[in-house]
Amino acid sequence: MNCSKVISNAAYILKKKLIANPYLDSEILLSKILKITREKLLLNLDKKINNIELIEFNKLIERRKKKEPVAHILGFKSFWKSNFKVNKDVLIPRPETEHIVEEVLKMIPKLGSYNILDIGTGSGCLIISILLERQRSYGTAIDISKRAINLAKYNAKIQHIQNRIKFVNSNIDKFYQGKYDLIISNPPYIKNYKINYLDDDVKLYEPKVALDGGIDGYSKTKKVIEKSSKLLKTNGKLVLEIDDKQKIFINEILKENRFYINKIVKDLAKKYRCIVSTKI
Repeated sequence: MNCSKVISNAAYILKKKLIANPYLDSEILLSKILKITREKLLLNLDKKINNIELIEFNKLIERRKKKEPVAHILGFKSFWKSNFKVNKDVLIPRPETEHIVEEVLKMIPKLGSYNILDIGTGSGCLIISILLERQRSYGTAIDISKRAINLAKYNAKIQHIQNRIKFVNSNIDKFYQGKYDLIISNPPYIKNYKINYLDDDVKLYEPKVALDGGIDGYSKTKKVIEKSSKLLKTNGKLVLEIDDKQKIFINEILKENRFYINKIVKDLAKKYRCIVSTKI
């Protein structure tokens, strides 16, 4: 059987299970089995695959049928310019979170030396991506989950920048170390009652602690802002990912904590996604 037929059969199976991108997922998973890029696969759809490859591929499709995220099946997720190891202990990096990286790189000169704090680091994708681009800056990454911290340490090690990041397993309420030029965070911002209505890929496989923003959806963000007002140097910057519908509330919380709002960035879906502010 050639690749084209294998992909079509798998996509049909996934489509019946209401998987959003059945063909894309099938192509990515077959690429993993064949150990080639998806681009090369698409250029060689007439290539025959053997029985062993087909059996291994079908095992991956069975996992995807159960709504296991493709990133978990692959063991990694691409973010910014690197691949990051992910598992059930961390939130899978999303493309919209790259707006934080974009905004931070605009404010740090290439030879700038910034002391950066990443609150709720998860896989470490944010702080690692930034430090890879700004070789003279250094960072501290905290997370309430010890398993997340261990995974972030691994990602820093494989990117060879573990010597420029200090990892701390801590709740933000109990963290008092240092003064920072810049704080970044992608805090949980989903209202807790809405978690049960999320796609199975998310609610069944990603950590609730990284999703649950409390009853109102912004209680965790409020904590981050309040703590940042104490940990930032005067004129230091706070860059947050936010929920589009919470923009007004977050603006007010920032102002109450003596932050000047520099800009609010929209994502590709035209939703407010990232807010940049300055401690005054």
